[in-house]
Amino acid sequence: MIFRGILAATVLTAGVLLSAHFVLEKTGGPVSGAADGDRATLALAPISLGNPAAAAALQIYRSGFTTGAADVLASAPRFHRTLTAGRGDTLSGMLIKAGISAEDSDAAIIALRRHFNPGRLRQGQRVTINFQADGPSLANSGSSTSGTFTGLSLLPNPDSRLIVARDAAGSFQATMKKRDLTRALARASNTITYSLSQAGSNVRVPNSVLAEVIRLYSWDVDFQRDIRKGDGFEVLYESFYDGDGELAHNGDVVYASLTLSGKRHAVYRYTAKNGETDYFDETGQSARKALMRTPIDGARLSSGFGKRKHPVLGYTKMHKGLDFAAPRGTPIYAAGDGTIEYAGRNGGYGNYVRIRHNAEYSTAYAHMKKINTKKGRRVKQGQVIGYVGTTGRSTGPHLHYEILVNKRQVNPLRVKMPSGRKLKGDDLARFRTARTNIDLQYAAADIKLELASGE
Repeated sequence: MIFRGILAATVLTAGVLLSAHFVLEKTGGPVSGAADGDRATLALAPISLGNPAAAAALQIYRSGFTTGAADVLASAPRFHRTLTAGRGDTLSGMLIKAGISAEDSDAAIIALRRHFNPGRLRQGQRVTINFQADGPSLANSGSSTSGTFTGLSLLPNPDSRLIVARDAAGSFQATMKKRDLTRALARASNTITYSLSQAGSNVRVPNSVLAEVIRLYSWDVDFQRDIRKGDGFEVLYESFYDGDGELAHNGDVVYASLTLSGKRHAVYRYTAKNGETDYFDETGQSARKALMRTPIDGARLSSGFGKRKHPVLGYTKMHKGLDFAAPRGTPIYAAGDGTIEYAGRNGGYGNYVRIRHNAEYSTAYAHMKKINTKKGRRVKQGQVIGYVGTTGRSTGPHLHYEILVNKRQVNPLRVKMPSGRKLKGDDLARFRTARTNIDLQYAAADIKLELASGE
């Protein structure tokens, strides 16, 4: 005997209304309690989806139908919830808050640890939690069971997805799967009215891309004084999309150009014959100098080099560096490759680091909240060596930055920086070809991010 009836469910969960319809028909004989002898409805207890509001909203109706329900509910509906990590959230806390038992939460995290340290969960990172709705009890229409936690997934990095799933034995297994991403190029440009950051934001340049553009020019451009109204920028950068066409992450800057006081300054990303990748200007000169003038992002120059009235001591004193006001905890970068010569407390400097770059050049960083390196270590340009603080003689969080030439402090804004690499021979010829190709790519790139000039 085959039965056919109608089973309808309406679920309200996470603000989304979902409807599911299951059809049961019977043929070959009447069903007890059926109004028309060949159709019946089934009333069962609500199914909890791990959410009390959803459980209350879900109803399945019955009318004397008592056989065949197990077959219908054997493939109970699957569903998921996507949670976003907030400040201070832990993965365990997020799972328990979602209604998952401590036992299941611990078992899933133990499996996950083989591939990812849950302590590295970042604010804003999304975690997808998977469930399967349990079959309700036919014997007791007043009972309900919660959805079964079947696993979770997250992106430990933009190129991979970590999947934790419950196996047939009830244990959790974790696997890392490479995401198939498609590379595309996007371009943006704008005229600067107030600042490069504002002009970039107005045409939706991602913050990571904008920060990289600023860093590329930080060796030669004083962003407090060299940028004027009417200047402009262009940028070509990588974007990577998943199989659903969703943006997975943004990649490297391929090309950037700043027009300052009518003069164009362009840089191109190029991989040399020896495999090293760097940025070069139109002539093949490395855009990367031996030292950065501003080893911090998003900071405001609050005090220049020269005589000033000391804000703490109260008398006129030579200020032998630059002060960059920035929020407490802002990363501080090594201005160039070198060896940590000093790392620790240093009088009025507070927490202080000094890097020896060569026999002639050194740089110093003061008032740090925290030092992220040790004496004797080798560091690379752009490596985080500490964080902005207000230790020592300081009236507020800022970085005091010095460049020393032959152990004597000089003005970082005026010192002539040592030049970087200059391409020659075959490498220069290959670069010129690559530069032409990048110019063509910029002309043909997706311009959906490029809005009307101006702010």
